[in-house]
Amino acid sequence: MDNPYIFRGINAATYLCVTNCMRQTLFFIIILLISCTGSKNSYVKAENALDAGREFINACAVGDFSKAAFFMVPAEKNTAKLKENERLFREKDKEGRQQLRNSSIVIGEVKELNDSATLIYYSNSFDKQPQVLEVVKQNGNWLVNFDNAYKSLQ
Repeated sequence: MDNPYIFRGINAATYLCVTNCMRQTLFFIIILLISCTGSKNSYVKAENALDAGREFINACAVGDFSKAAFFMVPAEKNTAKLKENERLFREKDKEGRQQLRNSSIVIGEVKELNDSATLIYYSNSFDKQPQVLEVVKQNGNWLVNFDNAYKSLQ
């Protein structure tokens, strides 16, 4: 056995090809595992009502409705209204969605109702329609109560 690449009847070229394929497969598996271990929503919790409202508004404007849901009180009515907003967003043409993505949030007023509820009056630079969000503190987390947002405007 003078040739170190000969192993149980395998010639050098076959040995190198097999080891190269194994390295590539191992690299692919490692990349796949790394990408799968990331959490689905690595969003940072809001520190205050304004942060929660701003994150929610931005997420809706760019079409990231899973992020918007993260900053929303988990309730059936909230989910239904968010799905309706998503439907309306998806119905816009490409240019309309892009204009919404590029719009700026204009905060009109932040009104603290108490230590666990805040109203945020705002509009965006795209449609300039006045809107209001109710942000509440539940279990130490600031979340948008999307259901009450529409009631506050009326």
